[in-house]
Amino acid sequence: MISSNTCRLCVITDPSFARGLSHFEIVARAVAGGASMIQLRDKVAGPRQLLSEARRIAQLCRDRGVCFIVNDRLDLALAADADGVHLGQDDLPPKAARAILSKGKLLGVSTHSVEQALEAAEQGADYLGIGPIFATGTKATGYEPKGCDIIRQLRARIDLPLIAIGGITLSNVGEVIQAGATGAAVISAIVGADDITAATAAFSAAIHQAAQPHR
Repeated sequence: MISSNTCRLCVITDPSFARGLSHFEIVARAVAGGASMIQLRDKVAGPRQLLSEARRIAQLCRDRGVCFIVNDRLDLALAADADGVHLGQDDLPPKAARAILSKGKLLGVSTHSVEQALEAAEQGADYLGIGPIFATGTKATGYEPKGCDIIRQLRARIDLPLIAIGGITLSNVGEVIQAGATGAAVISAIVGADDITAATAAFSAAIHQAAQPHR
């Protein structure tokens, strides 16, 4: 079973924000800063082009005890021996992917409503991405920002880890954690930072602080 610590801070790779860095270089810096999960995301390159890099990332993450997930591409996740795959609403249905994934591999699903989240949980998701929580220019989802209320609604109904995504910054990451999110997924605020390692460390510290019980 996936732990809360695994879902604390997911850094999603996207070289278009990273000033020429490769996926592996992004990952190495994020892992050094304390990322607990890495999601390889590339909407342009094909699986054949990404496989070698994905295998290097998988080995690095294994060595450092960091969870490695591949976005969208179940075939690439299996070929690289990643820890799991993360699917969107237009990808394979969770139930179909669950039947293909070997035992112990993780299945994450992006959801944008309470109904989608409940359905993904029913179909075997191990954790849920929920968003966009805030406005974001990173990805055109077609969904309006949900705010933190949807996190509260889902936390009251679902025991699975919830990873908030969409417009997450250092100034609002504490808000999503306090609303009940297990963790946060970040792209531009980390991958686009001048110092990816320092940015990751700052997010990790902010999440840790927000998760502490209030006295």
